[in-house]
Amino acid sequence: MTRIFPTLAATSLGLFLLSIVLGLCIGDLYQDLDSTSSAFRLRGIHMLTGTATALAVVLVHSIAVTYFIGTSRWCREVTETYQLAPNSLQRSNQLKRKTFPWCVLGMLTVVVVGAMGAASDPGTGRSDTASWAGIHQMSAFAGLALIAWTYYRAWLNIVSNQVVIQQIVDDVAKIRQERGLDDPESAAESPVVNSQ
Repeated sequence: MTRIFPTLAATSLGLFLLSIVLGLCIGDLYQDLDSTSSAFRLRGIHMLTGTATALAVVLVHSIAVTYFIGTSRWCREVTETYQLAPNSLQRSNQLKRKTFPWCVLGMLTVVVVGAMGAASDPGTGRSDTASWAGIHQMSAFAGLALIAWTYYRAWLNIVSNQVVIQQIVDDVAKIRQERGLDDPESAAESPVVNSQ
């Protein structure tokens, strides 16, 4: 997960940046509302790219949340099964609780940027859409920075959680070795249950 998450995060940030560039290339959409104009076509591409960006941001944060839910449960089950000290389990739960607010903030940020974009769309027929264009532009730049920060915070917690998981794996390996559970000779002596 420490390699997958940064790749997914960078891809969604690249899509976000592409959406911003397309938005900046539209031109004066408020003077040229002809459906055959290049500004109108770029508006459509910008809107589709922005929607894809929003879905990508929500997906990446959802993957981080799912990762912490799954690993937290795994840590609890292994800790209880092998009767390990609860320190690692508590640390994993703390990391999970620290990550959730960052993920929710990232998801809400992309929703706000999209809402500002919808408010600035002259296709709605409202008369005040041009006044929202600057707000949408500023929210997009601020949103890109904030979402990048939420990804960074989530990634730091994922890296820390991987250390916790490795500690649990090492503790379990030590216990299994002490009990002779990984010894090939003891495995050969144990009865094999036929599952047919």
